[in-house]
Amino acid sequence: MISALLVMALGAVILGAALGYASIKFKIEGNPLVDNIDAILPQTQCGQCGYPGCKPYAQAIAKGEAEINCCPPGGDEGVRKLADLLGREFKPLSAEHGVEKPKSVAFIDEKSCIGCTLCIQACPVDAIVGAAKQMHTIVAAQCTGCELCLPPCPVDCIAMAPVAATVETWKWQYPLFPLKQAA
Repeated sequence: MISALLVMALGAVILGAALGYASIKFKIEGNPLVDNIDAILPQTQCGQCGYPGCKPYAQAIAKGEAEINCCPPGGDEGVRKLADLLGREFKPLSAEHGVEKPKSVAFIDEKSCIGCTLCIQACPVDAIVGAAKQMHTIVAAQCTGCELCLPPCPVDCIAMAPVAATVETWKWQYPLFPLKQAA
């Protein structure tokens, strides 16, 4: 009986060591370029670029399958940052994917909301809370302004409100001033 336990314990130790070695030897790491590109993207998850979210778009850019100018929420500033990161030429924002708009968040007119939950299903970041046949509301801190909740609303009780500029959201215009050549 003891010899059987010792054989089982020895087998477990050997298999554990083999699995530990395999996890180190065959470790798959993500592409750091994808992570750097994804960090530049606005994380709206809106799909305006033609991809289902910012991470798939970043993967397509890293593979050379997508242009860097397809993200309207990122705007020209995002395209400039991507061009700098990737060493590519700046291209103006692609009009086929949309136009740059000021940052905004959704607002639900709670008196008009019928509680259909269609907006909840459409929100890619779970910024809408509510229950069936109950009034819904937006968690403004989580709303990315993607506007995906607008089309499914049957009573048009959702509107977009611009985000007021604060110290945290205000940005310098790029470039700050024309660069002059040294004489």
